[in-house]
Amino acid sequence: MLILAFEGWNDAGEAATQAVEHLIEQSGASPFAWIDPEEFYDFTTTRPQVRIDGDQRIIDWPQNRLLECRSEGQLDVVLLRGVEPQLRWRTFAAQVVEVATTLQARLVLTLGALLADVPHSRPTPVYGTSYDQQVMEALRLDPSSYEGPTGIIGVLLDECRQRGVPSASLWAAVPAYVAAAPSPKAALALVDRVSRLLGHPVRLGGLGEAAVAYEQQISELVSEDPETVRYVHHLEEQHDREREPEDVDRLLAEVERFLRDQ
Repeated sequence: MLILAFEGWNDAGEAATQAVEHLIEQSGASPFAWIDPEEFYDFTTTRPQVRIDGDQRIIDWPQNRLLECRSEGQLDVVLLRGVEPQLRWRTFAAQVVEVATTLQARLVLTLGALLADVPHSRPTPVYGTSYDQQVMEALRLDPSSYEGPTGIIGVLLDECRQRGVPSASLWAAVPAYVAAAPSPKAALALVDRVSRLLGHPVRLGGLGEAAVAYEQQISELVSEDPETVRYVHHLEEQHDREREPEDVDRLLAEVERFLRDQ
């Protein structure tokens, strides 16, 4: 399975990239390939960073690295933690999907996060979708009804569809009223869903504690503004009235069946 997340438009609250970073850290994944950034970035927009290491000056370029996770000598998962490019998206997507086809990946799973009218004090909703007709039929998913600007995830899923590579996407909902704050709680929700999909637990490490601290800090900030308190209370009531969406539970059960069939 190839699991991907990118900084940028698809990564509200940095939740998706945090989730992949956590998977990398907990699995001990090791890098085996990088995508050369030269063709894909406007460096006046995504600037390289300079740092001093001992007596050396080092430039860190925007990085899209692929890491492998193995168990008992078998390649189980490939992780890509990257930065959304500015240039040549179709070529970029083709390179990523080429990795998936070369490694005979059974599924390409993208992780994303979006801003939504959800309360920080309730479980983070995670939604599943696919733009691939084969996967929609195999996993009994409804096609996304979204129309408008898309990000690199949308382009990647379309490339997967055209190349006949099974693909799906998981999206965590981040409270819109704290858009600027990194959300370890949303990252944890994505990690939990991926863990269930992989069929084995992923250690929480410090992510669980960070999620608890995040919720407490946001509650303290919200309490300082009566209008925001009323708004969050309204979102909590709305959440409690509605049944939590079952899209992802159905997705995960069907993905497991689909992978077994493959």
